[in-house]
Amino acid sequence: MKNWKLRLESNPQDVSNNLESALTSVNGLLFDMNRGGNKSIKFKIRKRILYAWYLPYVNSIIVNGKIFKTDNNNGTDLEILFRQHFLWKLLIFIHIALGMAFLIGIILEKSNYISTYLFGVIILGLGILLWVKVQKKYERNIQEYKTLISQILGV
Repeated sequence: MKNWKLRLESNPQDVSNNLESALTSVNGLLFDMNRGGNKSIKFKIRKRILYAWYLPYVNSIIVNGKIFKTDNNNGTDLEILFRQHFLWKLLIFIHIALGMAFLIGIILEKSNYISTYLFGVIILGLGILLWVKVQKKYERNIQEYKTLISQILGV
């Protein structure tokens, strides 16, 4: 999870209206705004993942945000939290756990077959490689969301 904090010079209602009008018209994005409390306005942005095989191609970050009124009543504080989609975390965990389970099982069995060691190392290596690639994609997708929100709000 990564936090991003902004201080804007406009009214919180104007900021929320700008975000809502710009992001509700974008196909493929799910934008949800909760204006329940007087102190803050909460919103959530994420890409829709319709099918599991779209996961590698879709920007899979969930953006949670809060819009606060500042103390001097002239500005707005915007706090945004970027989270990775649960399916990516699950996929990486399964690969690494499966590779470790194969290696532990092979070591406890005291197998002398190189192919079984190789199979466990390959699965573990794929899990680690997937983790590294997903972290790079995560950073790139965070930057895309930051530029999108910056363009909408004129920061």
